[in-house]
Amino acid sequence: MFSDPRSAPGEPNETTPTGYPSMREVNSQELMQGTREIIIRHGEEAYRLSVTRSGKLILRK
Repeated sequence: MFSDPRSAPGEPNETTPTGYPSMREVNSQELMQGTREIIIRHGEEAYRLSVTRSGKLILRK
């Protein structure tokens, strides 16, 4: 089972009707940690997440 960081220890996680945990929210500034680009690995694939000059996010394979 997945752990929801918003839940207190020992508290059950909220789940969706499919039984999966509810969505986790991540702040983009925390994710990017001051950089304009990061690589996200998903299995064997690498994706590039970039912040544009106008502050939007772009995910490219």
